[in-house]
Amino acid sequence: MAFSALLIAATTAFAAPSKERIDQTFNDVVQRYHLPGLAVGVIDGGKIIYTRTSGEREAGSGKKITRQTLFKIASNSKAMTASLLARLVDAGKLRWDDPVIKYLPDFRMFAPWVTQNMQVRDLLVHNSGLPEGGGDLMLWPEPNQFARADILAGLGHIKPKYSFRAGYAYDNLLYVVAGEVAAAAGGASYEELMRTEVFAPLGLNCRVGAWKAAASDDIAQPHGHDQGRNIVVGADGEAVAEITSAAAGGIRCSLDDMLRWAGNWLTPDAKQRAWLSAAQRAAMWAPHTPMPISARRRAWDHTHAWLYAFGFRVGDVDGEWTVSHTGTLSGMYSMMMLLPDRKSGFVILINGEAGEARTVLGEALVKQFTAPDDPRSVSDYAADLAADRSSVPGHVAADAQPRKPVTPVQLNGLLGLWRDPWFGDVTICAEKQRVRFRSAKSPRLLGTLMRTGERILVDWDDDSVDAEAWLDFSTGEMPSLRMSKVDPEADFSFDYEDLAFTRVGDCD
Repeated sequence: MAFSALLIAATTAFAAPSKERIDQTFNDVVQRYHLPGLAVGVIDGGKIIYTRTSGEREAGSGKKITRQTLFKIASNSKAMTASLLARLVDAGKLRWDDPVIKYLPDFRMFAPWVTQNMQVRDLLVHNSGLPEGGGDLMLWPEPNQFARADILAGLGHIKPKYSFRAGYAYDNLLYVVAGEVAAAAGGASYEELMRTEVFAPLGLNCRVGAWKAAASDDIAQPHGHDQGRNIVVGADGEAVAEITSAAAGGIRCSLDDMLRWAGNWLTPDAKQRAWLSAAQRAAMWAPHTPMPISARRRAWDHTHAWLYAFGFRVGDVDGEWTVSHTGTLSGMYSMMMLLPDRKSGFVILINGEAGEARTVLGEALVKQFTAPDDPRSVSDYAADLAADRSSVPGHVAADAQPRKPVTPVQLNGLLGLWRDPWFGDVTICAEKQRVRFRSAKSPRLLGTLMRTGERILVDWDDDSVDAEAWLDFSTGEMPSLRMSKVDPEADFSFDYEDLAFTRVGDCD
């Protein structure tokens, strides 16, 4: 029985969402969250009924967001990576149940049994046993010097949090591995295969890999916040570099591209149906790994099922089957939500720090399909999220406590070269009567050690690295160092907790 048949049937005739109400929702979100740029497209019954853009590619530049502006779609790239593998399955170049080591003989997980038994499909469904965001410090913050070979070598050192296929924890590294499996099976680089097997046949003007940017390029830049203003962070230079994380979150697309991509799944034409077989389309949306359902999701959406498929999340909202994903990078947020039974959906692209804005906008839009009589507005959903935050027991923020720079004398015997088996080397050394933390392969992880209360943290030089880290040293014959997030609610990709350093040498 199809998964959608298990869900509560809503109605046989669907009412179209009101364009005026969508417009009001758009206005309310822009006004409330002061977004640098926003692009929204809505599909109903297989037809694009609404598109709107607002703001600038770069705050203060006067360069307006358009339907052709390229945004980083972040983890919405995962469905495109999965579809590339599905194309290769259709072509007979790989099978979903093939062992990964058939294509990548050097692939290793922490447990040898998992190495031998991990199949291609396992790379896509977050059931590997890796901790949430395990190894993400090899991907972000960008730019860094970790290569895909480093990820293949490092995976074998990341300790699992639970047994293989026994649960769910979101990861990115195995999507990078999936991209390398595609390259090995397809006989070309991941980037080249994505262009020839996905972008070109579907008519997408998306970009992946390296290119030389021109002044006329329509590209949104990521933004952070500084004293209430939107400021560009991590802007592209003239030469856009190829990135290690491309298969997990490195594709850029415009609103028009993403609406075309959504249409390929909702109402494929003859050419699109030829691009991917019905069998592989079904495989892409087949649920695999159950995900936790938050109390907020249950309250808002009455969700009963929430599972991960191949690069998509599938579940029910007010009794209707949905297929969706989000994308999150520093200064870039995206969402694609599909309601296949009504051939409808929407796309959201934002070039700013906008986690709550995306959540609120996505909820307000989906309700216009699944619960059109629900009177709640953007402010109501925002109030719910504020109430959730206030109900969680807080912790004393480290930046609210006095800080004093750690002196070299205070770390006597602990200064030196430290090594983690997958992250590599860092130095903790004296510089002008202060102590500095410096990563060998992740140059933006550079900061000054500060004492606050009884603990030591790293105050990163780069303000866009927005997750400070505690340092906990242990002394003895073999000094060791563990790290953890100062703010436990910070992005899980700052997986400091998975690092285990030992001191291996003196400062230079």
